[in-house]
Amino acid sequence: MSITHPAGTFPASSITPWPFLRHWFAGWAVCTSIMAIGPAVMSMDATLVVHAVAGPVVFGALSWRYFSRYDEPAPIAAAAGFVGLVVAVDFVFVAVVIMRSLEMFASPLGTWIPFGLIFVATYAAGTAARSRKTEAHAIVR
Repeated sequence: MSITHPAGTFPASSITPWPFLRHWFAGWAVCTSIMAIGPAVMSMDATLVVHAVAGPVVFGALSWRYFSRYDEPAPIAAAAGFVGLVVAVDFVFVAVVIMRSLEMFASPLGTWIPFGLIFVATYAAGTAARSRKTEAHAIVR
């Protein structure tokens, strides 16, 4: 069985969520670790800045790694997926279950800026990695 997509036809077994979810979870775990450990070693403002810088860097690197190995989904879909999962897990697990408050979503530096930057970094890195991969294939041919 195969799946037809505008980018081509793929064996059904080639499109699996596990690599995508592993890359997303690694990024989310790094960001969560920064927010969990940061306040113990620096001020909350410093922690938020580190988180806002490190999150996009980490997700950009993971996106580059992901798209160097896998072709699906498109970078825009991956960026939306990474950020959507981060928002969903932050809402359900962090805000509702752990903090029992939605206060974290009131902080642009704590949530909205990192979410936006993670989206941009994931999209840019995914697009660049795909472009590089396409150029490498063209050279080989």
